[in-house]
Order: sequence, then structure tokens, then C-alpha cells
Amino acid sequence: MPKKSSPPSVLEPQCPSRLVLDRIADKWTALVIQILARGTRRYAELQRAIGGISQKMLTQTLRSLERDGLVQRKVHPVVPPKVEYSLTRLGRTLIEPLHALCRWSEKHLAELQTNRARAKAAKPVTAVAGHD
Repeated sequence: MPKKSSPPSVLEPQCPSRLVLDRIADKWTALVIQILARGTRRYAELQRAIGGISQKMLTQTLRSLERDGLVQRKVHPVVPPKVEYSLTRLGRTLIEPLHALCRWSEKHLAELQTNRARAKAAKPVTAVAGHD
């Protein structure tokens, strides 16, 4: 009798779903998805819309999203070449959860900054092994 495989779980260290989580939890992925949720964009439009992203990082992010089937890259046969990026059907399923995560980040920013400042100002406490 073949061994029944367990359902995917990001909590399991060898589960490939961790790679998926790594891709969609990336800040650049979230920002690219947010921009493409508004419609098809050219590379330069994406780079202008996402402040602080380097050309290398945008290229890597778009390639990964395309490889995973979340973004479609369309090359138009014109001179100079015109390349456009858009979300696939699967990519569009990420709009709502990533939008919610972005809004949560914005809504709780002040509280998070206060907590970080408080922690930075506090004297470091030495942890005891085995106790959290």
C-alpha cells in the first residue's frame, strides 16, 4: 500500500510551499503585485512606481513572478522593443491578500515604530536558555 502523502504545510521544513511563501511574502513581490493590480505596465513604469527598487531587484522579481506563473511578460515586435507586464489569473488571486497586508502595514506603522523605539531604548535583557 503506497504511503499517503500529507497535505502541504509551510510549517514542515522540507515542504515546497515554503518556497511559495518566500516568493509571495517578499516586499518587492507585494509592491509589484500592487502596481500590476492597476493594470498592465511597462518595465520603466514599474520602476518609477516602486520607489527604491533597483533595476537588478526589479528584474529578478519579475523573472521569479513570471517563472511561477503570477506575471505574464509580453514582448511586442516593434523597434525599439516594447515589453509589458501584467498579472495572470493566478497572480490576480494575490491582489486581495497582499493589499490587506500593505494596508495593515500602513495602519499600524506608528504603533510599530513606537514599539521599536521603546525596545531600542530599553536595556537589553539576557535570555535564559530554554525560556521565552
